[in-house]
Amino acid sequence: MPHYTSYDGTQLAYRVLAARDGSAGPPLICLAGGPGRNAAYLGDLGGLDAHHTLVVPDSRGTGDSPPAADPGGYAFPGLAEDLEALRRHLDLGRFALLAHDAAAATAQAYAAAHPERLSRLILVSPGARLQGQLPEDAREIFESRADEPWWQEAYRAVQLLPDTTDLAEVRRLLLQAAPMAYGRWDEPQRAHARSEGEQLGPVARAGFWQGVDEAGRRAVLARLREVPCPVLVITGDRDAVTGTRAGEVVAESFPDGRARALHGVGHYPWVDDPDLFRQAVEDFLADRPARP
Repeated sequence: MPHYTSYDGTQLAYRVLAARDGSAGPPLICLAGGPGRNAAYLGDLGGLDAHHTLVVPDSRGTGDSPPAADPGGYAFPGLAEDLEALRRHLDLGRFALLAHDAAAATAQAYAAAHPERLSRLILVSPGARLQGQLPEDAREIFESRADEPWWQEAYRAVQLLPDTTDLAEVRRLLLQAAPMAYGRWDEPQRAHARSEGEQLGPVARAGFWQGVDEAGRRAVLARLREVPCPVLVITGDRDAVTGTRAGEVVAESFPDGRARALHGVGHYPWVDDPDLFRQAVEDFLADRPARP
């Protein structure tokens, strides 16, 4: 894998999925969430590499990137500065950025610090922790699916996870709870979920939200009101992890933000319905009206 040198001299890894149609357009940089999860789970994001070159970095302590020398390097503002180093390495003036799940916080910190560098911003299945909100609709979505065969086992796992410290047990419980993150529980979703436990970096995960006080959080939110680029927030109406309301709250943080809930998909929309997800992203990147 290629590497780049970040602000503190650390060599961080990234992979490149060249556009399969030979397009020489600017790349779409894609950030993995988790937090602290190996970016391999993004795959090709439902075939987005058909017409776009994807650049997918491994954040510190995940994939082929080394752990942070300073625990503060795992916090999302520091990861945003890693992204800026990657931009310089790729010699991009402006670029489009896609971030999934917790990486939406990294992307928002980047947008607040470097608004002039973004041409488009796509946030997929974000939470609203940075906005200081925890909407209830994710729980409501979860409870609405109580008649599905996996639900009782997933419910028990969700109750046990917060107090579980043994890593092997955490991984087992994550797999039991996994169906709540997908629009349906078929083999593609099962295969995707089986990789989660081994892809999580516990130290990187624990450090992601550290070192950002209330004043810092509010400062980021204030600067988001000055981000000029268009912002699309994609959610799934069957996402029992972050729901759809959080995405609406995040979109409202930007002057040109819009939220779009995709029907029948969960927290990983490119797994549940790759064609629907890919079309939503491509329409936004090409500035085409959203299709029904």
